[in-house]
Amino acid sequence: MSAATLPPASAETWNTTPNRTVEAAGTRFAYRRLGSGDGLPLVMLNHWGATLDNFDPRILDGLATNRTVFALDYRGVGASGGEAPVTVAEMATDMLAVVSALGLTRIDLMGFSLGGFVAQDMLRQAPNLARKVVLTGTGPAGGKGINKVGAVSTPLIIKGMLTLKDPKTYLFFTSSQAGRRAAKAFLERLKERRSDRDKPITVAAFRRQLKAIESWGNLAPQDLGAVRQPVLVANGDHDIMVPSGNSTEMAHRLPNADLVLYPDAGHGGIFQYHEAFVPMTLKFLDN
Repeated sequence: MSAATLPPASAETWNTTPNRTVEAAGTRFAYRRLGSGDGLPLVMLNHWGATLDNFDPRILDGLATNRTVFALDYRGVGASGGEAPVTVAEMATDMLAVVSALGLTRIDLMGFSLGGFVAQDMLRQAPNLARKVVLTGTGPAGGKGINKVGAVSTPLIIKGMLTLKDPKTYLFFTSSQAGRRAAKAFLERLKERRSDRDKPITVAAFRRQLKAIESWGNLAPQDLGAVRQPVLVANGDHDIMVPSGNSTEMAHRLPNADLVLYPDAGHGGIFQYHEAFVPMTLKFLDN
């Protein structure tokens, strides 16, 4: 990492660390930087429709205890410029350009949901960049049900509108009492940042990201056997967006993977179980 190209590390929490931008691939990308220490920098990529304000503060604060964490907005999302890509490969190319513009030459990489698709394609395009990888709530190219994310999500997005609840209540969590409690707590955490919030995603970018997701779901399976990095795969055992079986399949196809499926948890399993996920991930990254 070239420290000369970066602003000083912030001692702030995720909810107070400032928004930053970097020029890469012909546009301006928004990101936040948190933490310091001897650990390898961790680059984090988020889900469909997510801006910087959709990263879980408890996870970001926890993972930044002994390393610098970089959370990135995709092109055309939040405060990033340009138009959102309609393929995962384009998004991965963008993120590689951002990583390079930040002066990072060796990283750990974490992707949630769509971010996990992008992380996998980054490994395909730049196989030696990442040391370790964390893939959460995600699945492989051509994975079962991924091309149906829109069909699964739309009724629950409408349900959220009709019930005046954030659709992630239904999309990310189970309907059990534990799931509903976890949803409420997670959504409250996302509101904690009071100032300098990211710009909301536009409807156009949201739709273009869905095209990228469905395209990923229609791809032929990729050779995950070529991924030599240690990989931690985590999900809930009742993910309806990227069906949980994709996590199991992905872990089996990766040569060096560990799998964790959280019980009575959906797509947002790592948010529901953040108190267990953070120390497990730190141990995985640090060992």
